[in-house]
Amino acid sequence: MSEEQVERRLAAILAADVVGYSRLMEANEERTLSSLRQHRREFFDPTIAKYGGRIFKVMGDGFLVEFNSVLNATRCAVEIQRGMPGRNAGVPEDRHIKFRIGINVGDIIIDGEDFYGDGVNVAARLEGLAGPGGIACSAFVRHQVGNKLQLEFLDQGEKTVKNIAQPVHVYFINLGPSDSGVPAATADGHTRERSDRPSVAILPFANMSNDPEQEFFSDGITEDIITDLSNVSGLFVLGRNTVFTYKGRTVNLEQTAKELGVAYLLEGSVRRAGNRVRINAQLIDGATSGHLWAARYDRELTDIFAIQDEITKTIVDQLKVKLLADEMKAIEQVPTDNVEAYTDYLRGRQLLHAATRSSLILARRMFARAADLDPRFARAYAGMANCDSRLHSKHGEKISAGDIMAITGKALALEPDLAEAHTARAYALMIDSHSAEAAAAFEKALALDPHCYEAHQLYAEFFVTQGEFEQAVRHYLRAMEIQPDDYQAPLFLTAVLQSLGRPEEAERYARLGVRRAEEALRQHPDSSKPAQLGAVALAFLGERDRAEEWLARALAIDPDDNLARYNAACTYSQLGKIDRAIELLEICLPQFGSDMKLWFMKDSDLDPVRNHPQFQKLLEIVG
Repeated sequence: MSEEQVERRLAAILAADVVGYSRLMEANEERTLSSLRQHRREFFDPTIAKYGGRIFKVMGDGFLVEFNSVLNATRCAVEIQRGMPGRNAGVPEDRHIKFRIGINVGDIIIDGEDFYGDGVNVAARLEGLAGPGGIACSAFVRHQVGNKLQLEFLDQGEKTVKNIAQPVHVYFINLGPSDSGVPAATADGHTRERSDRPSVAILPFANMSNDPEQEFFSDGITEDIITDLSNVSGLFVLGRNTVFTYKGRTVNLEQTAKELGVAYLLEGSVRRAGNRVRINAQLIDGATSGHLWAARYDRELTDIFAIQDEITKTIVDQLKVKLLADEMKAIEQVPTDNVEAYTDYLRGRQLLHAATRSSLILARRMFARAADLDPRFARAYAGMANCDSRLHSKHGEKISAGDIMAITGKALALEPDLAEAHTARAYALMIDSHSAEAAAAFEKALALDPHCYEAHQLYAEFFVTQGEFEQAVRHYLRAMEIQPDDYQAPLFLTAVLQSLGRPEEAERYARLGVRRAEEALRQHPDSSKPAQLGAVALAFLGERDRAEEWLARALAIDPDDNLARYNAACTYSQLGKIDRAIELLEICLPQFGSDMKLWFMKDSDLDPVRNHPQFQKLLEIVG
């Protein structure tokens, strides 16, 4: 009996995948798919064809390509990686489509249209070792190319990779000629600046204190290190809300770096006891999970800002990034030198995120105490103003817009370029019906910090009150990209898309928002806000029993919360319980500020109520 003949041949294999694909899809599935298709149609696939390559397998974000020449495979990889920065120009960096590429030459087994064998497997492992926008290749590729393409190969030595018996000798291709600050040329003859900065994600520092209530402190340290590193123009740093999706999770560091699309990770822990604090920090190479640097700081609590500065500067040094003079100044500039004021500010920030009346009152108290302890603490004043605006707008607190503007004025006098202070000012102008000035202040905040979640979220809310729904969609989508675990933006977006007559999209975002709200409730079971908004979406989706269950949970947590009553009215409206919706609206509408009354007029969740005989009475309430 003869053994079936297996067809083999020697080939150059290029393996590529999209950096941070999971994060990009979670942030905005449709936009990511559309962008990737466009890059493939206009650039990636034609470049492969140009050099005689054939894509033989597509795996979502991954591609395997066969070439009959190692030189052509390398030329193709280099052209793709040098061309993508120009194609990403003008797009926010956290939305860039970047590839990792691995190249290998080896024996392949042919099975119809598919290929197998170590030649393919090694190429895939090399791709995993490449940095974002980078190329990794085997020693055979490096020696076959030699000096023929005028490329520099950086020897990484032998690496042990998964499911490959022998270590693989790895080389990185230095794309230096295009990375030296020379702008990349585009098809239209113009030039665009490249963006090839080292990328790093600061994972949430673990709270190792015996008191779970100290969670706000470890979170605050994480956020401040992110803020400091974000001021360094030579680094790409993922935002707070992206990395906080990993909070409390045991993670595979190599996989996490790949999911987030970064080359490096910083992880650590915080233990606070009395007036002492111990911080452990480790900088990790995302490709290998190897430690580049680790340190332990055991200091007095008053040294907390010095520790943060040391960690930030060490990361910059380790990644060989040059600090500009003003960047060094920004890192060394502490928000306050009063540790007690800093602690109160962190507590206030945590409470502000909950956004219920009771949490806002407590947050306001924390921010005010921080400002009393340090009258030059600009962020504390911005926090106070945000609390006051929300309490006035949504809960009927008798706080004048003039008083809120005076508080934002203090914050801006102390830090004129503080984006959160400009956002607070914009919100105060918005609730006082100064639309043009509010829009200008939101634009200023976003010019200072394009990744400011609060600015995008509140600006979207502003556009809803003005009936400019397309603009609201744009900013809600951007807020979702900045904060991939956010449940509020997709749930608010659901109603806006209904107003635009796009029910299929509304349903998709409703389901996404409910999934995220479920996770928020799991992490914060005593928070009513996810249950409030989730109940409205479930009613819209026709899941009546779940909607009523979630609503009951929200009202059990915050029975006297005005916004909870409003969201209950929206839920009942969607469920067809119109009389009950009207009863609740008659209670909560008189307590709303002018912006929330405009919101009520535009809210598509309440469309079923508008034909009710009592609706005219509601119109009289809102004036």
